[in-house]
Amino acid sequence: MKCPFCRSDDSRVLDTSHDKRGGTRRRRKCKSCEQRFSTYERAILDPPLIIKQDDRREEFDRDKLISGIQISCDKRPVSATTIERLVGNIEANLQEMEEIEVSSRVVGDMVIAGLKELDEVAYIRYAIVYLGLEDLSSIRNEIDILLEN
Repeated sequence: MKCPFCRSDDSRVLDTSHDKRGGTRRRRKCKSCEQRFSTYERAILDPPLIIKQDDRREEFDRDKLISGIQISCDKRPVSATTIERLVGNIEANLQEMEEIEVSSRVVGDMVIAGLKELDEVAYIRYAIVYLGLEDLSSIRNEIDILLEN
């Protein structure tokens, strides 16, 4: 593992921990410059193909999902770490399904559910596009549902 400080290839693992999604976090110390740094490793598994509404198939794109969620969370108190965690959970759920192909609707439903728990304004922003809320009355109905809970 290259040291991010001096670019040396020689480092020593000080500590290792595992998360529930199968990732491994390693705390390292460079033998050359003695700086400490962390690395995160996770298995690269073949994610399912996503079936779009027009029946096209696309590979699951983690970065595209993060980007869409970040847009709905713009200027909201939702950290990048929280968004990463949400996308990681969605990706893990897709892996657990063990399907070769999954509808984009399934992924969208997972995002909607996650955003509803994280931030209601971000949820409404995402829902306007995802659920196709085209007028103020449909948006108001969705807000009323949120307020009832």
